[in-house]
Amino acid sequence: MMTIEKRLENMERELGRQKRRNRWLLGAILLAVGGLIVPGVFETTVSGARPQTGGTAKEIRSRSIIIEDEKGMVRAMLVATKDGPVLSLSDEKGKDRTWLAVSKDGLGLVLFGENGKLRAGLTAQKNGPGLVLLDENGKSRAVLTVIDAKGPSLLLYDENENLRVGLAVTKDGPGLRLFDEKSKVIWSAIK
Repeated sequence: MMTIEKRLENMERELGRQKRRNRWLLGAILLAVGGLIVPGVFETTVSGARPQTGGTAKEIRSRSIIIEDEKGMVRAMLVATKDGPVLSLSDEKGKDRTWLAVSKDGLGLVLFGENGKLRAGLTAQKNGPGLVLLDENGKSRAVLTVIDAKGPSLLLYDENENLRVGLAVTKDGPGLRLFDEKSKVIWSAIK
């Protein structure tokens, strides 16, 4: 029978893998939206429009929709990619501020700071949801996940992205570990 300590170590390894998967998903979203900026083929169909009457179309079909402000700055894009739909919203300077994407693996919401650095990512994947919070330099500082088969966990990182606190709840009870600046366990409380 596996001890609680061993289970917590296994969970920490799994959380590390989950963190890498979340980063991969965020990277995939970045690549998908980045590919949208390159001019592509826009096939748009308007059905039910009343020509020359100033009426509103009842239906618009398109693979992408780009919304610009009065200065011609792209402020929003909605694109149907081969992996799923992506919605991108930009600020008045044209910098991406948020992306929402849906794919076969789940969905993700990404938020960017004014400096263009990634600040937060929320995912809902097949094995459970995750939240990653990053500092102004784009470094992960907090990761909250609920791995359906294992339970919830919270990992806190220092400014160098070294794991400093790990908190998890399993079917056997709660566990808490504190780590030094090299991510070595310095204190552990496991039920």
